[in-house]
Amino acid sequence: MPSASRALDAGAAEALRQLTEARARRRPGPPVRGLLPEGDIDAAYAVQAAWAEDSAAAGARVIGRKIGLTSPAVRAQLGVDQPDFGVLLDSMEIPEGASVDITRTLQPRIEAEIAFVLERDLSGPAIAEAEVAAATGFVVAALEVVDSRIADWDIGIVDTVADNASSGLFVLGAHRQGLGSLDLAGCAMTMWRGRQVVSQGSGAACLGNPLSAVAWLARTAHRYGRPLRAGEIVLSGALGPMVPVAPGDGFRADISGLGQVSATFTEARERCDSPGSAPAAETSAACVAGPREPVAGGPGTRVPQGEAE
Repeated sequence: MPSASRALDAGAAEALRQLTEARARRRPGPPVRGLLPEGDIDAAYAVQAAWAEDSAAAGARVIGRKIGLTSPAVRAQLGVDQPDFGVLLDSMEIPEGASVDITRTLQPRIEAEIAFVLERDLSGPAIAEAEVAAATGFVVAALEVVDSRIADWDIGIVDTVADNASSGLFVLGAHRQGLGSLDLAGCAMTMWRGRQVVSQGSGAACLGNPLSAVAWLARTAHRYGRPLRAGEIVLSGALGPMVPVAPGDGFRADISGLGQVSATFTEARERCDSPGSAPAAETSAACVAGPREPVAGGPGTRVPQGEAE
């Protein structure tokens, strides 16, 4: 069984160093796949786990997971052939409707998803859709800002796994929806940039059903010794093609049965350079509202206001 905490060899340690440096310098770097054994996804997850451990040591909290590459359209866009997963840190969450400082990202693209919030642990080698449904507290519409520390998105599966599944930021909608009789596979999604429709799809684009995607994640995370826990947020995967993001863009996604979620992207100086404010270079995180309070009983998870239906 692969171990997320196995000691990194020289190549994996160099991959971690390059990705960490790209984040710190805010400049994408070369692919890291040549530093790892060809096609060795276990080695790539070891790099990802080491980065997550370093982030936690620096004060970040893991509040959930993201599933990537669930949509055939997105896999075609990136030239990869299987899903992957990464971790969500508390610093990645953006309040719904907030203005997001685009300089927090390097090469941002956005996609609409269904997010699950778990009320029970979800762990085991044979998790299926029924277990996922039973463990889910509620679902919400979500936007994920995917990003890459690899220049020009020149990635293979090993690159994106090592790079925390190309995660960036995420936004959860304000409307909590209990699963009930909701047909997640049939949920229709439309995303607008301003008044222009830029992406469309449905829950069926997410490994056939978002429940199937989360079941895949639960089995895979268990295999790597990183099981899903109560209170965690799970971004289940794109419902349609991802779209490039530029300063000034405003996005809104509507997912049938779940409602809407939105975000606007600006540069720090557009919002923060005012009398008495800090220089833009020092305010990229501070310009967005701070984190919400953790939910009672959850491992630091922050969820939208409102009640599940």
